Amino acid sequence: MFKTISKLSSPPVFYLIASKFYLALGIIGTLLLIASLTYAMIATPIDAQQGLVYKVIYVHVPSAWMSMFLYLMAVIYAIIFWIWRTDVSAVMMRSILPTGAWMTFLTLITGSLWGKSTWGTYWVWDARLTTELLLLFIYLGLMAVSNMIEDEEKTDKALAIMTILGLFNVPLIYFSVIFWNTLHQGFSLGATTASVSPEIKTALFLSTISFWLLSFSIILLRAKGILIFRQSASNWPAKFIRNNYL
Repeated sequence: MFKTISKLSSPPVFYLIASKFYLALGIIGTLLLIASLTYAMIATPIDAQQGLVYKVIYVHVPSAWMSMFLYLMAVIYAIIFWIWRTDVSAVMMRSILPTGAWMTFLTLITGSLWGKSTWGTYWVWDARLTTELLLLFIYLGLMAVSNMIEDEEKTDKALAIMTILGLFNVPLIYFSVIFWNTLHQGFSLGATTASVSPEIKTALFLSTISFWLLSFSIILLRAKGILIFRQSASNWPAKFIRNNYL
């Protein structure tokens, strides 16, 4: 396993792997997203109380899960960077942040639209909503830090520490419906919950996979650009560009 990690930490090897996978992930993710949303609109039942508007969950729930999952991934890469100081881990840590921010923003927007129909307002200072908003601020703050210092090594160190410190908010988001009296939907949308119809579970599963694929396609594409910029003084970027490894 250590040999595999060591191999993947090589910038040229990582760049080649990212070049091979980002486009495939993007194409499959796009097709699966179209299929999952089509299935959700046609095959899933209409809620007796909320009507069609509840079907925003097929965007809201996957984006919410991804907003937290991507932050966990950023923390993992931050830890890897802090231990081994690899350029690839720093690049991946940086590359995840904008996509995580967009997933968080999408969660808040779709949640507001859903909230308007169920609560009668676009926003309440609910525990789940507030902690998710805090996650967006954390993402934006980390993105700002990544552009503040010209010294990449110092920036990477500061960014890694701050990313790890921001982890406290993820369990607060997930368990907020337990810790506080909240208006937000509880865990009834869990994949193993018997009260949810099979069609809803299937649509949620497919849409979540599509969000995962698209997110990592974008992350790998961004990582390729950052990595080749950071490694521009080396010989391999020019060689790869000449050989059309883009």
